[in-house]
Amino acid sequence: MSRGVIKKVAGPLVIAEGMRDANMYDVVHVSEHNLIGEIIEMHGDQASIQVYEETAGLGPGEPVVSLGRPLSVELGPGLISNIYDGIQRPLDEIMKVSGGNGLERGISVPPLPEEKLWDFEPTVSEGAEVTGGDIIGTVQETIVVNHKIMVPPDVKGRVKEIKKGSFTIRDTVAVIETEKGDRELTMTQHWPVRSGRPYKTKMAPKKPLITGQRVIDTFFPIARGGVAAVPGPFGSGKTVIQHQLAKWAEADIVVYIGCGERGNEMTDVLNEFPELKDPKTGESLMERTVLIANTSDMPVAAREASIYTGITIAEYFRDMGYSVALMADSTSRWAEALREMSGRLEEMPGEEGYPAYLGSRLAQFYERAGQVITLGSEEREGALSVIGAVSPPGGDISEPVSQATLRIVKVFWGLDSNLAYKRHFPAINWLTSYSLYLQDMEKWFNANVAEDWMEHRQAMMALLQEESELEEIVKMVGMDALSPADRLKMEAARSIREDFLHQNSFHEVDTYTSLKKQHLMMKLVMAFYDFGVKALADGANIEEIISMPVRESIGRFKYVHEDEIEQAYDKVMAEFAEEGKNIDGKEAF
Repeated sequence: MSRGVIKKVAGPLVIAEGMRDANMYDVVHVSEHNLIGEIIEMHGDQASIQVYEETAGLGPGEPVVSLGRPLSVELGPGLISNIYDGIQRPLDEIMKVSGGNGLERGISVPPLPEEKLWDFEPTVSEGAEVTGGDIIGTVQETIVVNHKIMVPPDVKGRVKEIKKGSFTIRDTVAVIETEKGDRELTMTQHWPVRSGRPYKTKMAPKKPLITGQRVIDTFFPIARGGVAAVPGPFGSGKTVIQHQLAKWAEADIVVYIGCGERGNEMTDVLNEFPELKDPKTGESLMERTVLIANTSDMPVAAREASIYTGITIAEYFRDMGYSVALMADSTSRWAEALREMSGRLEEMPGEEGYPAYLGSRLAQFYERAGQVITLGSEEREGALSVIGAVSPPGGDISEPVSQATLRIVKVFWGLDSNLAYKRHFPAINWLTSYSLYLQDMEKWFNANVAEDWMEHRQAMMALLQEESELEEIVKMVGMDALSPADRLKMEAARSIREDFLHQNSFHEVDTYTSLKKQHLMMKLVMAFYDFGVKALADGANIEEIISMPVRESIGRFKYVHEDEIEQAYDKVMAEFAEEGKNIDGKEAF
């Protein structure tokens, strides 16, 4: 261990001298309070340390001790349903130790429960050959999650001993005979947060991450193992969208990182998640969730570490073969922490004061997502999907964090304050958003949902784009100046916006829409337009078409329960046929 003394204190940055034997990214204990820090720069025997706790009261001459290892997380049973700060300290346990709600500095609490007994069920027998990533046993961590105990990536050999029964995470459950001698394995692993966990192969995206949010699944889908950015100004609904994705996305495990968000928002998350029922199992959503809470009033350096802590935990569950969804809210606050530390290090600033390496750091984070074939003798597929919220000042996405993010991610859900003011939620702007996974997902949707899925999607998007062009004319000369065909397009686009894209997150039925129901909704909305085109060609009056009572039934279809959608669809189509006779005297369909 390298020992030194404090030379200078500048907020969360501490300069220590006498640290020649220390290494970059070593964890250190600062002062007699044992504050946790990390070396982020070395100059001769001077180390620049970002301290993850409050540094008030520190002064020159106080001791600094390097622990000789990088900042790591402990991975094992007990992660699920836990609430951590940015450096994996369990907040519930800290509250018990400190006897209050304040986050006292210098408190050391193990990240996983050390006394709890877990029922370990072996899956290999003595004499079996194992390699890094192989599953040697399982623990039923929660009602929902079967925690798979894996051989660490650097271990390979023969199982000399394997146990069965109830053990703590510190007990030896297996002994592996390796070339370098016997290696005792417990139920835990340690992994440095700034290094991605290894895998065999990263695969091309081939399946969408179904979210139940219509504007996402239909218009701008994200692949399982994909990356998405949700930029938007204050009040445009970033946090609600991330909550919806955490609740409804087809993921086995959810990791939610509250990175520098307001305390009241994080409180809502912490109160809401335990109350939410998992639609898959009926249990609490926390039974498959890990929360990392690093609010805006917590030390700024821990904010910078929090997203690495979260993604390392997510990679661990991915290695078990699970599909993991990670929500980072928001990466702008993380970038601001990066900027503050860079300024204190007196580095040359880049655009708007952000460090020149902002883009590469963001890329290092997002590139850890993906669908992979994991390590191990048996082939397993795991997926890690990352959705990052961005909070550009004033909603201006030309600022550096948004632009650096957009160069990396393949899905852009651009939130629009104008839509939010109109109470249109989710406020994702369909004209500025995009998904580069669309072409890859087309085959899957057409094969697994309906052959005409993408055809309907393209027709709806075309109508919305034409509406945008026609709105300019309407603003100048009024709706009456439009031809009947153009008025029909405007009405059809309004139906798409109000009856399909608008979705109420707080309505028990409308909060989630299956792909089958989304397809039927698309067919209904487009059926109105197709009928209108045909009726106009047959000489019908545009006013009669616009005022058809069946349009109200189309609007109410999104509130129909899932098990009644087919009957409701047939009923609306029957109304169409009946009302169509009154307009042009012919069968509508």
